[in-house]
Amino acid sequence: MNFHQYNYTEPFQLENGQQLENLTIAYHTAGTLNPEKNNVIWVCHALTANSDVFDWWAGLFGENDLFNPKDHFIICANVIGSNYGSTNPLSINPITNQPYYNDFPVVTIKDYANAHQLLADHLGIESIHLLIGGSLGGQQALEFTLLNKIKVDNLALLATNAVHSPWGIAFNESQRLAIEADATFYENKPDGGTNGLIAARTIAMLSYRTYEIYEESQKDDNQVYDYFKASSYQKYQGQKLANRFNAYSYWILSKAMDSQNIARSRKSLVDSLSQIKSNTIVIGVSSDILFPTTEQKFIAAHIPNAKYVEIDSIFGHDGFLVELEELNRVLKPFV
Repeated sequence: MNFHQYNYTEPFQLENGQQLENLTIAYHTAGTLNPEKNNVIWVCHALTANSDVFDWWAGLFGENDLFNPKDHFIICANVIGSNYGSTNPLSINPITNQPYYNDFPVVTIKDYANAHQLLADHLGIESIHLLIGGSLGGQQALEFTLLNKIKVDNLALLATNAVHSPWGIAFNESQRLAIEADATFYENKPDGGTNGLIAARTIAMLSYRTYEIYEESQKDDNQVYDYFKASSYQKYQGQKLANRFNAYSYWILSKAMDSQNIARSRKSLVDSLSQIKSNTIVIGVSSDILFPTTEQKFIAAHIPNAKYVEIDSIFGHDGFLVELEELNRVLKPFV
């Protein structure tokens, strides 16, 4: 995929009344927009992903995959606050000429949708053949569709919700508390809060996976009394994220996820979903405890003519990323 950055030089108004004095949107593209401009696939990424969808959704997106650059013009934009090229807490605040760090404003899913619309306008895109996203990406896809400024022919929502649950918010708050417990988070330096970020990620892993998958992959033999596989795995996953992400961005993105509520400034959840005219498929993962299938069933029940499909998996929430054979089976006839 090809990396780009769009610099929007006007103030970008946020839902909470604050503004970013300017905005950089990083994005990747692959393929060519056809003359009819009807082959756009727009991907909304999840919490800590980058905008190179070939990198993290290979097997579904790639040169020879279901969604490929030969047939489609594929776009994925990096969300505000993420450290993969879009304006984020380590960016320079033009007012102070210093990085934002903890002064970065809280952003919402609706802010992400408005940024996507800015990019679509910049690229001259008025119609999306398929808008797809899972988890935080599904939240964005819902809000982007509900802006009703761009035609979305087909909408695929995976392991996501219309309003973030108290359970999900509690998981995120526990992760933010872990970051805030690291005193270096307040020292305003690029690696501030790193140990807190490591701890936060280990909390997150427990919401992304399941008892069954840990039993299958992390169980020790009967002679072990310390240095357990599960302990090493948690530390590995925490450090792995810390090697590529920063605590300030993680804190901001978790706040954005919590903000999801498509009824805010609208009549109701049901009424909002009923306004969606796109051909819609909603996919749940049977073992997902973070975004349980009741949330996807609710969405599907209230979008006119939407189809609900449940993938049977022991991978929990991460099933929407790893159950590629099932996703191909479900999505191929849909598109």
